[in-house]
Amino acid sequence: MSELAANSPAERAEALIRLTDRLTALLDQETACFEARKPHEAVSLQSEKARLATIYRTETRLAAQDKNRLAGLSEALKTRLRDNTARFEAALARNGAAVEALKNLTEGLVKALADEAARQAQAKAGYGPRAAKSSIGAIACNQTA
Repeated sequence: MSELAANSPAERAEALIRLTDRLTALLDQETACFEARKPHEAVSLQSEKARLATIYRTETRLAAQDKNRLAGLSEALKTRLRDNTARFEAALARNGAAVEALKNLTEGLVKALADEAARQAQAKAGYGPRAAKSSIGAIACNQTA
């Protein structure tokens, strides 16, 4: 199923509101996991989130292409749909910010680990009392042919 089952624009709007409410709740749960630095706990949300996001994208694309899909809605229903969409977009923005923060934290951690590994490898290289013991040893070369 990639679009909502509805017999009228009002039914479609109500279904879209329910869909958007569920997507917003999933995003809020995922954002809470990210902010708590527990992204592994958000894995269980991904399947449903992806399925609902596909339906949402399809519905919004179809509504943009065919104005009759949501034509003739009451002002109250239009307002509910607009407010619901605004809440969803706000949740999406918060989620994006949390994802970006987690990405920056992860990249910083990886860079710090790589820098430390490189520093330790460099400290062990060369000659002297702090140099790492190597099975190769020193090599002498001459230029006789």
